[in-house]
Amino acid sequence: MGYLNSVLSQSSQVHADDAPVSGGGLSQNGKFSYGYASSPGKRSSMEDFYETRIDGVDGEVVGLFGVFDGHGGARAAEYVKQNLFSNLIRHPKFISDTKSAIADAYSHTDSEFLKSENTQNRDAGSTASTAILVGDRLLVANVGDSRAVICRGAVAVSRDHKPDQTDERQRIEDAGGFVMWAGTWRVGGVLAVSRAFGDRLLKQFVVADPEIQEEKVDNTLEFLILASDGLWDVVTNEVCLFSI
Repeated sequence: MGYLNSVLSQSSQVHADDAPVSGGGLSQNGKFSYGYASSPGKRSSMEDFYETRIDGVDGEVVGLFGVFDGHGGARAAEYVKQNLFSNLIRHPKFISDTKSAIADAYSHTDSEFLKSENTQNRDAGSTASTAILVGDRLLVANVGDSRAVICRGAVAVSRDHKPDQTDERQRIEDAGGFVMWAGTWRVGGVLAVSRAFGDRLLKQFVVADPEIQEEKVDNTLEFLILASDGLWDVVTNEVCLFSI
């Protein structure tokens, strides 16, 4: 199955002092390891979360790793961290049809979060970049502008969802929305990502439909990096990979 290092950078659970944290672990079968690191940078508080989880499903050891970059507060990112993977591994087709299970879990988690937001006055949302390891299959799912980069040629295996991308702008406009420049390209002049969990007031245009890519895990796949735009805005794919 090969060796996989999943390093989750620039994303964090909320800590009392928002101090930098790092750590890691090893799967029960010893076939893959993971690490994580986070730092709040110059911001006064963290809105980003990560999740690393090793579980057993139908006798299969699975790895679930994610970075969740919140905006409008931490509520959405925290909710996705706490619920997305649980919803996924409970899906009846998690092993037999993992791609459809991921899509369903993203949709269900988004719907349940929006229901929980009925009493909130301020909109909140979150990106999600996740890597699901099942046997010798690695499935990367992405919503928003957090990113997954694989060691094979420093290639991104997810696409940043930005409102000015031709297909994303068309989808938004077809739904009755608009994209305009306000310091950067934004949906409705407000949001700088075109896909996200939450964002109730923009939900008609800002969907939580993940793009999913599958890779085969073999001896050529040494590691994968998941990180929020806090890393990718300042470090290229190549520099990040060659720094490990």
